Amino acid sequence: ENTVVISSSKSWNLDVLKEYIFQKLEIIRVYTKVRKEKPDFTNPITLTRQRGSQTVEAVLSQIHKDMIKDFKFALVWGRSTKHNPQRVDLHHKLADEDVIQIVKNG
Repeated sequence: ENTVVISSSKSWNLDVLKEYIFQKLEIIRVYTKVRKEKPDFTNPITLTRQRGSQTVEAVLSQIHKDMIKDFKFALVWGRSTKHNPQRVDLHHKLADEDVIQIVKNG
């Protein structure tokens, strides 16, 4: 239960180890999306319970602290929603590998 067998020389189960570490540390990855473009799966925003929260507001504060002032709503695709995409507010709790698109006022 708390072990993962790996081989660093043969690269066996390194992806399994990575997922295990993310689960144990309660780290989630959130990917961003720009309107009319595909999501950027190369550079996720990582959120942990220890550093605060795993909400839309936490994503905004990691991107830029002033984004919260202009926030209108977010569209989220993934396990944290019932519909894809779903319109959510600042307090929506995100899940691992969700995709988020921010919509600003104005």
